[in-house]
Parts: sequence; structure tokens; C-alpha cells
Amino acid sequence: MAVKPSRIQKKISYDQKLRELLGEYSKILVVFADHVGSRQFQSIRMGLRGHSVIVMGKNTMMKRSVKIYAEETGDDAVLKLIPLLVGNVGLIFTKGDLKEIAKEVAKYKVGAPARVGLVAPVDVVVPPGNTGLDPSQTNFFQALNIPTKINKGTVEIVTHVELIKKGDKVGSSEAALLSKLGIRPFNYALIVLSVYDNGSVFTPDVLDITEDDLAEKFAVAVATLTSLPLAISYPCLAAVPHMLVNAYKNVLALAVNTEYSFPQAVKVKEYLKDPSKFVVISQPTTEAGGADLGGGPTAAKDNNDEVPAQESDEDDLPILDLFAD
Repeated sequence: MAVKPSRIQKKISYDQKLRELLGEYSKILVVFADHVGSRQFQSIRMGLRGHSVIVMGKNTMMKRSVKIYAEETGDDAVLKLIPLLVGNVGLIFTKGDLKEIAKEVAKYKVGAPARVGLVAPVDVVVPPGNTGLDPSQTNFFQALNIPTKINKGTVEIVTHVELIKKGDKVGSSEAALLSKLGIRPFNYALIVLSVYDNGSVFTPDVLDITEDDLAEKFAVAVATLTSLPLAISYPCLAAVPHMLVNAYKNVLALAVNTEYSFPQAVKVKEYLKDPSKFVVISQPTTEAGGADLGGGPTAAKDNNDEVPAQESDEDDLPILDLFAD
């Protein structure tokens, strides 16, 4: 007959296992486990098998193992886990993608009845309709001020009723009524409270940030970083290109409105004197022969004149177009 391990042996084995996991895994999810049953835990373990390990235990034992591991290895970053070990929590060690693991854990929700004294995690609303209860059960509805009527020998709820508000305790009448109606209003699952990743600790909301969100936030940050130096005329890497373009525009505007000129302004002045050149340079052509599609100044089909192909060179374009916003 196998000898059961003593409590001390269990604690030693638990401590060794937890320290091994701390050394093997660099990513950890801290999860809240209230109202999660053993069968639900079994399903979650099976769903995470192969890339993740769930460890539950007393907070004092987990904190002790974390401290011992930090002292033995010199890895003080794991000490950030200690303030997170409060309440009925557990640790999910993983080598997979943290976002995917959090989604996988959230899948295993189990409906639960409203028990007396339980704090409601969500609002509980009873929908209108036939309850299937006989008229003798109307005392439950009257005690809770729920409007009803008798329809074909059964009690029917007339309107939606907000029976319990989030954060309120479930009373005996509410629990009895929900039980008779067969309503299991609460869903419980492991809730990710915090994320530990290679020494960094952050909230699970960070896992929902996409690459598009990062790009948008980066663009906003660059715009903010650029606007301030532009306002105070302080050159920096983000503002210098805009400063150069603005300076060029100012000098170009001066040259256009005066006799002053410089090489880069000559081309622009020519185009302003003869606006038809803008039409020529922007005239659409076909892929086959470059023929005019708009019937503008370059159309010469009716006169049997051939339009010579215009050589395209970026240096010949107006400087104004090259620096346009």
C-alpha cells in the first residue's frame, strides 16, 4: 500500500515545482479563480495542455517560493509577482502567445445559479413571458414587485424586470424566484488580472492592442512631437522636414510676387505665366500610344497632327509639386 506524503513533503514538492516553473517560463498570467469548480479547472487544464501550466495554491506558499527563487538565482524581476498574489488567485505559466492564452482561458465559462448572499457580478434582468408556474406561486412575484397576470392558468410576467443590480447581494426571494424560473444568471471563469512578461508587469488590456492601434498612437505622438517644435521654431528630427518645406514655400511665394528669382523658382514662374502648361503635364494618356483622353489643348486627332511623346523627367516637374503636402 502506497504511503501518502506528509504535509511537509507536499509543501517541499510544491515549492520545488513552482521554482522549476519560474526558471522555465518567462511569461505568466495571474488569474482570479473565485467560483471556478474542479470540473471547470479540469477542462481548462486540458485546453492548455502542451504549452501552459496552471498552478494554484496558498498565497503565502507562492510568495515564499518566489522569494527563494529570486535569492537563489538573483532574478529580482520575479519579485514583481508578490504584490499580485492577493485573494483567490493562481498562476498560468505559458510559452505561447499571451493574447491567445487569455482568449482560450475565457472560453471556459460555466453558468451558475444565484445563491443567497452572493454578490452579483452583473445585472440580472428577468424577461417578460410565460413562466409556466401555477397561480399559487404569485407570492414570489408580489414580494419582488414584479407585475404579472394569469394567462391560461399560468403566471405570465408582463414587462422586463431588473431583479438584481451589479454589486448587490442576492436575497433569498430573488434566489428562490430565479431557481423556479430555471435562470442561471451568472457565468464564472478564470479572469486574467495581470500579465508578467520577462520582468514586465501590465494589465490584460494591453493584450487587446493591435498593430493598427500602435500605428495610430505612434502617428498621434509624432504629430504632437512635431507641432510643439514648429510652434516655437525649435528644430528637431520630426520638425526639420516641415521647417524646410515651409521655408521653401515662403521664399517661393516671395519670388513669385516680386522680381526676385532663383533657379528653383524659374520653372514655377513659367507655369504661372502660362497655365496651359499645367494641363499639358497632367494630361492622361493611354498605355498604347499616349493619346489624349480629355479632348483638351493637346488633342490633335482632328487635324491629323501627331503629338510628340513628352519626355518625363522628375527634374523637369515644378518644384512646387515635389514639395506639395
